[in-house]
Amino acid sequence: MFDNLAPTELVVAIADSQRQESMVMAQRMAAVAELLAQRTAEIHDEDPDPGYMIVTGFQRTTAEVAAAMNLSASAACFVVSHAHTLAERLPKVAAVLAMGDTDWRTVKLIITRTEFVSDSVIGRLDKQLANRIAKWRCWSRKRIINAVDATVRTMDPDAILERLRREDKRHVGVTPQSDGTAKVEGVLAAEAGMAFDKRLAELADGVCRADPRTRDQRRADAMEAMAERRALVCLCGADDCPNRSDEPAPARRIMVNVIAGAETVLGGGDAPGYIEGYGVIDAEQVRSLAEKAHLRTLEEPAVSDAEALRYQPTAAVERWVRMRDLTCRFPGCDRAAVICDVDHTIPFNRADPRNGGPTVPWNLKCLCREHHRDKTFVDGWRDEQLRDGTVIWTSPTGEVYRTAPGGVDLFPDMATSTACQEPKPSRRNRSRDRAARIARIRQRNRIQRPINEAHRRLQQARRREIGYRKHRNHMRKMLFLLKGRSSTSPFCAWINDPFEPEELPPDWQPPPQPPPLRDDPPF
Repeated sequence: MFDNLAPTELVVAIADSQRQESMVMAQRMAAVAELLAQRTAEIHDEDPDPGYMIVTGFQRTTAEVAAAMNLSASAACFVVSHAHTLAERLPKVAAVLAMGDTDWRTVKLIITRTEFVSDSVIGRLDKQLANRIAKWRCWSRKRIINAVDATVRTMDPDAILERLRREDKRHVGVTPQSDGTAKVEGVLAAEAGMAFDKRLAELADGVCRADPRTRDQRRADAMEAMAERRALVCLCGADDCPNRSDEPAPARRIMVNVIAGAETVLGGGDAPGYIEGYGVIDAEQVRSLAEKAHLRTLEEPAVSDAEALRYQPTAAVERWVRMRDLTCRFPGCDRAAVICDVDHTIPFNRADPRNGGPTVPWNLKCLCREHHRDKTFVDGWRDEQLRDGTVIWTSPTGEVYRTAPGGVDLFPDMATSTACQEPKPSRRNRSRDRAARIARIRQRNRIQRPINEAHRRLQQARRREIGYRKHRNHMRKMLFLLKGRSSTSPFCAWINDPFEPEELPPDWQPPPQPPPLRDDPPF
């Protein structure tokens, strides 16, 4: 079907199919919602007061959807529930999906994250999200969740009460299994969960590379080590391994970074905050954490000329870039910035730093190791960073994607800094740039063509000369084998010459052509 299409056409076909898929999904959800409405109306017509009717309209619809879509009963129940939510609570979001301006993944996240929003607020929330989601192209799942959660927590205080109810149910349980293992599960406060996760990671990464366990297995074993207040013992088996000891692990404070506006911290606002690596938290959680935390003002640091010419950014610059970006800046990636590399958009010139990209916030961004390698080693990926932190990616097929800093979405005040000011309008003329690029390539080809032609002629002459020498040496060898003495023939005196080397020196040049004779053509 697509055998004759170029990569650029294939990418366009993929994008078009996703848009059509969104439109088809909207049609399917609308049809399911209409079926639910009709089946519910039938139930009401049969009995205006159904009471505890055994088979409700929802159950009738679920059965028909399960049969039509070849789904289990539980999966069909989710489909009907989502369709009902779009029709009754989020009609404007459904309209955006029907136009193909967003995808089903985004809409499904909105449905699940707005489940507890009250009916008095859902209308305004639906309108606000519908105006924004069309711009959420290239956003990762985590970033969409953060944006929706921040909006919900700002518009509906009841969401905070729901968080408190869930936090009241926090627990940790250990259940013995029949196979000699135990299952650990629980619910913790956000900050406690992040501290626990970081401590497990710290212990699991404290062994050498030769340890045979996977990282998941090391994290599981680290729980036992943490309970016994010791380091995780390395199982590499080497006698000189420094991590074989099970001595008590030194006590360390686990640092969890929280970002919040000054008004929220001081009690004058209710804007949500953000826990690095976790996501959005409400204002009450921010103030609770601030009571026992070390506070630091997050602002764009000043960079001296000497610091801008060093490859490694200062601690303040690196902290600002990670807090500004929050995640990897490649389209669709949601790996946390804390585990990402800090990449120079304009490459840093180690030999001459003044002729390369400076180490300043507007030239730095977070990239996970995978996408950092893609940018560095995969031909075709190009990136351009604007003064406001926006990164414009161009794929190998020419598709253009824009990613904005995640921190600016949650904390608009970050956009007022020097590094995040609105960029000046682009004066770039793509047609003129393309014509200039073509002219440069043609000029380079004109200069290089005679050089390449002379190189080809030289290589051909070298191959011919080596072939001639091998032939003459072969004839000399045969003469010695057959006659055992020099030839007396006057027609090939060269056969009596010594054997010639069959490798040419690097500076060998073919002999000049003899001048033409008087009787050579043309006459």
